Amino acid sequence: MQHDAAARQALVLDFGGVISKTLFETHDLTERALGLAPCTLKWLGPFAPDSDPLWAAMQRGEISERDYWLMRSREVGRMVGEDWHDMETFVKRARGADPDTVIRPEAARAITLAADAGFPLAILSNELDLFYGADFRTRLSILKRFDTIVDATHTGILKPDPRAYQSVLDELGLEADNCVFVDDQRRNITGAAACNMRTVLFDVRSPAASYSEALRHFGLQFE
Repeated sequence: MQHDAAARQALVLDFGGVISKTLFETHDLTERALGLAPCTLKWLGPFAPDSDPLWAAMQRGEISERDYWLMRSREVGRMVGEDWHDMETFVKRARGADPDTVIRPEAARAITLAADAGFPLAILSNELDLFYGADFRTRLSILKRFDTIVDATHTGILKPDPRAYQSVLDELGLEADNCVFVDDQRRNITGAAACNMRTVLFDVRSPAASYSEALRHFGLQFE
């Protein structure tokens, strides 16, 4: 049963990178799934930014995150002799067999702790269905713990647009300062903070520490 105190605070998570492992972390799975030789995929984004000029361009705001992944999708498609026009094709081919394997174990633990304590949970994503496909989403058991999912695939409103954050607040029926927002992109965190949400910049290189920081806002200890 949800306690009144718990119901007045919510945990709002980005999906890609925060709940799911990044594609950078699962190159070995991708290479096996696509029949590519080990170590074919060398771009490592935040794990080795100096070796990924395209990632650096995205961090500087020269291209969008969607642009980055669309270019990577086309690049990988060409490696297997195909013409991929969307991110969903890449993800389905790389991760479609067992979607739960790409969920961070730290995410599953934190989500369970927060939900079991009675705190509402929401996802605010720029590209959940765009990148993963609705079928992929329906096969992710962890998403059943969420009260609402706001996805710009359908709303057309991308973070850090203030309307994106307001939409999830409206869905939750809460004020901004009662919500903790977790995202791995600094620009999205800046946008949430400007809307008075409490924020945690998620470090994909240290997921346990990031989830521990988020749960402290709710008086919970990450184990």
